[in-house]
Amino acid sequence: MIKRVFTAAVLIPLVLLLVLKAPLYGMAIVAGAVALLAIAEFLKLTTHYGVQPLWQPTYAYVAVFFVFVILAAGGHTPLVETTALIYAVAVCAALATFFFLTIAMRGTDLARGYPAAAASTFAVAYIAIPVALLIGIRQLSAGAIWVIYTLLVVWAGDIFAYFVGKSLGRHLMSPRISPHKTWEGAVASILASVIIGTLWLQHAPGISLSLLKAGLIERRDGIFSEQQLPALASLILLSAIVNIAAQLGDLVESLIKRGAGVKDSGSILPGHGGMLDRIDAMLFAVPVVWAYRAWQLMQ
Repeated sequence: MIKRVFTAAVLIPLVLLLVLKAPLYGMAIVAGAVALLAIAEFLKLTTHYGVQPLWQPTYAYVAVFFVFVILAAGGHTPLVETTALIYAVAVCAALATFFFLTIAMRGTDLARGYPAAAASTFAVAYIAIPVALLIGIRQLSAGAIWVIYTLLVVWAGDIFAYFVGKSLGRHLMSPRISPHKTWEGAVASILASVIIGTLWLQHAPGISLSLLKAGLIERRDGIFSEQQLPALASLILLSAIVNIAAQLGDLVESLIKRGAGVKDSGSILPGHGGMLDRIDAMLFAVPVVWAYRAWQLMQ
């Protein structure tokens, strides 16, 4: 528990500073590194299923993808940036299957080719694309505020699910996949996410002004008018959906680990396990927020 709290106390300020102050390419480099670390852990998990992963081709493909995201999303308006990112993600997803199956054909054991290519393709869709969409959120107008909103909604839900589930939880949610998750914790998680997410965006104009005065954000990265905010009902619904997506992301990773017979995806983060353990909820939550912001821009 002490290691978990210490790691969070160190990482959270660094993450927030990265989101607020780092140039876009700097955040993209860090995001790419995080994605590669998580993918390495995922590919290691697949070995417990009898898969021999395509290690180096997967790393190379993901690295090129992140370079492509930065280059493609260089428009000067939010709509151009969003359209470019959609093309980048579509090309990455479309070519992944062909690329990895072509690489797998070179192996001596053909029976292992398809499982290896499938694992790599899934890694791209499951990890690389959602992490890239986080950069997409940051690129849009008010990007810093919306990225932090996403982080706060996920973090608040995770914290309240843990403590409420541990102290008051009686009804198990999915004992075969995650024996410690309870429905009481899940409900508390949704409520916490809705409250924190709503408060953050309702006070976003004041927060943005303070961050701007402190030199932590540029004007395009904040919200300075009440007219930029979604309606209260929309905000509550969005926060609830983001939380549910985050909880599903956590359960999906637990399913993968449970099938592999391991407790954690890695040990890089003391008290938290691996990088995949830390971002599993974000992988499902980020696409929801990005889709919402992209839909707003299309209106």
